[in-house]
Amino acid sequence: MNTILHILHKEFIQIFRNKTMLPIIFMLPIVQLLVLVYAATFEMKNINMVVVDQDLSSKSRALVAKFEASPFFKIQQNTFSVKEAESIIKSDKADFILNIPSGFELGVLKENTGNIQLLINAINGTTAGLTNVYATSVIADFNRELIIESINILPPAIQQVINVEYSFWYNARMNYKIYMLPGILVILVTLIGMFLTSLNLVREKEMGTIEQINVSPIKKYQFIIGKLFPFLCIALFELAFGLIIGKLVFNIPLVGSLPLLFLFAAVYLLVALGIGLLVSTLSSTQQQVMFVSFFVMLVFIMMSGIFTPTESMPDWAQKVNIINPVAYFMEVIRMILLKGSGFMDIWKSFVLLFIYAVGIISLAIWKYRKVA
Repeated sequence: MNTILHILHKEFIQIFRNKTMLPIIFMLPIVQLLVLVYAATFEMKNINMVVVDQDLSSKSRALVAKFEASPFFKIQQNTFSVKEAESIIKSDKADFILNIPSGFELGVLKENTGNIQLLINAINGTTAGLTNVYATSVIADFNRELIIESINILPPAIQQVINVEYSFWYNARMNYKIYMLPGILVILVTLIGMFLTSLNLVREKEMGTIEQINVSPIKKYQFIIGKLFPFLCIALFELAFGLIIGKLVFNIPLVGSLPLLFLFAAVYLLVALGIGLLVSTLSSTQQQVMFVSFFVMLVFIMMSGIFTPTESMPDWAQKVNIINPVAYFMEVIRMILLKGSGFMDIWKSFVLLFIYAVGIISLAIWKYRKVA
């Protein structure tokens, strides 16, 4: 036990003397949370649109006014030519065209139907889909106003108005930052646990001290515990620090049990530390570690469901995602913080991740013994 304590003391001194690691440990959380939470979002505002109003009626102007009053749309230009509007989209100065043909008001008043056309720039499929959803919502609201207006013309005895009220669970204001911040925290903890661990171990190889350690009386498990435990503590500290920033700056709800969250995070970090240890045994230089870690983390993060649910992935991707530890933590941290889920709600993920941790650390230790 004294040997492990001495190794831990040495490791903490070495970490805090490393001028490369200190900015990553203390500055990275602030940058990630304050910048990425705002940048990594699917919310769209100020969608540039071109209006082609060939009807010039009160109804068409009312529809255009609905778009203008929306916080999502910004009218870039008005024109009478669809070709001119298309040229504006081709020059990338607008995102979609609202085309109101002549006879729109006449069709609404006499035939209760009116045709309009939306031409959307679909180079970015996600952006086009959201633009279509927002535009359709504005048009649906305009249609409801027309229906209410026509009802008010009828005698009061047969007027019936249905009021529909919506209530959203767990994120009542549909604030995307609340959804994104836990995901950014997962990336932060993964970076500390996986990336810095592998860099620290390979640094011993580059400095030539690993040979001295291997021939010393220090046992393998003592050396590995002394190497991994400091980064486990630092990663848990980063998680706590990130939660504090999230609460103070973004007012993220902390509905669930924080001890349960940190318990799950500790098991997850064992997996991340094991992967970092395995990468370090396969690498000889820090450059190799950076390339391998970047590849592994990029695949894990992109398939973790940070932006979109993993359930929307193809079947083969969902099956492959079973070996992705980031996906487990990404789902559980949102369940605990936003939904208030308990242990019985996450026990399957907890057990699978614990088995994963035992397996990956055992593999990493066996590989390390092989090259020692």
